Amino acid sequence: MKTSYMDLYCERMGPEYWAEPLNAVTNLMFIFSAVAITVLLVRTVDRNRGRGALWVLNGLIYGIGIGSWLFHTYAVLWAMLADIIPIGVFILLASWVSFRQLAGFGLVVSGLGVGVVVAIAILVHVLSGYEGGAYVAALFALFSIGTYLEYRRPRSAGKAFLWGGALFAISLAFRSLDQSVCDQISIGTHFVWHILNSIVLFIVVRALMTHGHAAR
Repeated sequence: MKTSYMDLYCERMGPEYWAEPLNAVTNLMFIFSAVAITVLLVRTVDRNRGRGALWVLNGLIYGIGIGSWLFHTYAVLWAMLADIIPIGVFILLASWVSFRQLAGFGLVVSGLGVGVVVAIAILVHVLSGYEGGAYVAALFALFSIGTYLEYRRPRSAGKAFLWGGALFAISLAFRSLDQSVCDQISIGTHFVWHILNSIVLFIVVRALMTHGHAAR
């Protein structure tokens, strides 16, 4: 029995390990996505030779699933860090790889692009107090990169990123609605965030695998 825990979601009704069963179990979707990407990476190992970042992104998806599982079961500070750190690293690395290996930008422009993503995350949090600033920044990255690629390179990953961005916007809406619908939906809506977000991560990494190339 926990004596101190974080009660942040509708589904949690106490400190017990299984107080958020749906929020916990739906993290398996991240594992399923990661396994699917692993299979694709193994099958295309020759094509993606020299693109180790793809394997790191894949490992981060495993980490996201495990970290989120820990947070929705233990609901304490260290578990929250295990949840949010892999997510933050994934956003930064995926943005960098997209700028370098999809858009074909140089080191300086790619670094500035990642800097803009970080700045948006910080500004959203500071100006609005919204704790999901990193997710707003990720949404911006998906739509901006997708729009650029669709305009400059129509046969690249543009459409995949735009569809991923649309799905992520819906996913983020379900995440944001969780606390406000507790009276109407006792289990909340956070679990939908897990399901949709796992699909978005698969879309992003698959697009990088299919359309990206090793940066020179």
